[in-house]
Amino acid sequence: MRIEQLTFTRFLAAISIVIFHYGDQIFLFNNKYVQFIFGQANIGVSYFFILSGFVMIIAYNTNSKINFFQYLKNRLARIYPVYLFAIFLIVFLSFLHKSTDLEAIFLSVFMIQAWFPEKVHVINGPGWSISVEFLFYILFPFLFNCIYKKRSYKTIIWPILIIWIISQITSNLLFNNITINGVSFQVTENLCYFPLIHVNEFLIGNLAGLYFVTNSNKIRNNYDWHIIGIVVVFALFLKFPINWYPYNGVFALLFVPLIILLSSNNGKLTTLFKKKIFVFLGEISFGVYILQKPVFKWLSDKQTGKYFLMDRIDNVNMAFFVKFFSLLLLASLSYIYFEKPIREKIKNIF
Repeated sequence: MRIEQLTFTRFLAAISIVIFHYGDQIFLFNNKYVQFIFGQANIGVSYFFILSGFVMIIAYNTNSKINFFQYLKNRLARIYPVYLFAIFLIVFLSFLHKSTDLEAIFLSVFMIQAWFPEKVHVINGPGWSISVEFLFYILFPFLFNCIYKKRSYKTIIWPILIIWIISQITSNLLFNNITINGVSFQVTENLCYFPLIHVNEFLIGNLAGLYFVTNSNKIRNNYDWHIIGIVVVFALFLKFPINWYPYNGVFALLFVPLIILLSSNNGKLTTLFKKKIFVFLGEISFGVYILQKPVFKWLSDKQTGKYFLMDRIDNVNMAFFVKFFSLLLLASLSYIYFEKPIREKIKNIF
């Protein structure tokens, strides 16, 4: 099963993260009306993790069992070629500057950099989330074969909710500068990228997927206004934040109903999001996300930027949009001529 209307939401999250990383000085995004949204848009990674858990259940629900090798091959075929391409671009530029970190390259190539906090951002910063996703990929066949297919939906609700609640409390203690009885729980900032910390988001996405496949025939309706309402509430939470660590799944309280309502919706928003152009933008969203650093780094570097005439653009707003649309173009070309063909070849190898 494929839920097309969800695909475009990945693109919205991806470009919001690009703006968070590179658009903080751009007049469209740093004004008082929207800065509170784009200044916290890295929460979109949490949405990716939850959505990933949801989509996995939807994609494999009809299977009686998952073949680990075939499953992992298909998963890696989807992400690894362009992921490796992004690493190559950054390493080549680093080579020009004679600043190559071989250990970081090794960790990144094998998608384990997030397990080493001091190396998590050395090569391709956004790639840390792929390191986390790789853990999800390894865990999912076990969860599916040994738990989801052998236990009723109702029996796994509380274990997953308890894991999620414990994770929220732990994250808040570790990353929100909490002190209890004189004991500080603050840890190194880079530990927040550690893969095990984010497993709760994937699990809560799995739970949402199980709920949907169990009740999908009962909940079809027009939820346009409900979806808009959740988006408004989300914006209000960003505008008036509570003192709680927001980057480890606490927004599942909004993301889960949003994903389920979008998946169940038969209103105008679904009709719009299913249009080919929006589905295509969703398809290139991974390229947009993982290639953002190579594109902005290459076009900002004096050694390479001059070949694209970027050294002649003094206006910071103009420079951003040239890089941004270059990113969209590269992600589109990569998807059409690189990602899809290689994906099909890999799937047909064995």
